[in-house]
Amino acid sequence: MDATTHLHERRLADALAELQPNPLDAAAMQPHADRLAFTDTEFMLRRETRGIRFQLEMLKPDLGQAAQGIENTIVVYGSARFVAADEAAALLATAQATGDAQAIALAERAVRNARYYELAREFASIVAQHSNLQELANRLYVCTGGGPGIMEAANRGASEAGALTVGLNIALPHEQGSNPYITPTLSYRFHYFALRKMHFMMRAKALVAFPGGFGTMDELFEVLTLVQTGKAKPVPIILFGTDFWNSLLNFQVMVDAGTIAEEDLALFHITDDPQEAWNKIKAFYQL
Repeated sequence: MDATTHLHERRLADALAELQPNPLDAAAMQPHADRLAFTDTEFMLRRETRGIRFQLEMLKPDLGQAAQGIENTIVVYGSARFVAADEAAALLATAQATGDAQAIALAERAVRNARYYELAREFASIVAQHSNLQELANRLYVCTGGGPGIMEAANRGASEAGALTVGLNIALPHEQGSNPYITPTLSYRFHYFALRKMHFMMRAKALVAFPGGFGTMDELFEVLTLVQTGKAKPVPIILFGTDFWNSLLNFQVMVDAGTIAEEDLALFHITDDPQEAWNKIKAFYQL
């Protein structure tokens, strides 16, 4: 998306058109006084109706999940860029056949990162297999951001175990759609990051963060902040990938500087083992 360089430029009215694979009929984006208000695309995308759009993005996924009995979720975050082990191996074989050093280096990185995909898949399968044996009211459902990578892996693991699985996708320009492992009736698409993150927390009984980029950091630190400040009830927060997280984040620096308390380090647990992650969640809820 091009940068907004003019102080008074307003892009919101064009947001839906930008995010649709097939642009809307130009006529639908023109003001028309005779249209019913809730069928008037131009009116619904005005800055003044933003609050209504907030309400709709709050209500639609909430009502849809409630109708299907989704009340307790395990939310899995992580990079959209990681691929499954077999796909990574195929990428490496193709790169090696070309002899392109840069392509080989990128493929080798994909192979290294594929272990996170497989671990997310395994973790979600463990959760789903447990939940499948529970009464409906006590089941835990895997929920992700709905995209590729770690999100796909977690949805895949749950789906392969025969469980319903939720995807809360975000509409972005030039971004892939929802992964194929989400239960179709539980695949939701958001415009607003804030509402999407709120939905992650609304039903979350645990949050599991795999290595990821800015989006993963945003989601993780919002959860940590909500729990630390008491705005959300404590839930297990699992960081998956010891080498990654210990290299990226030195929370002890914050403790030493006095910006967080020593006990805040107990808000999360770092592991490399899907079963250990699940055991932490089970122990928290005495499952």
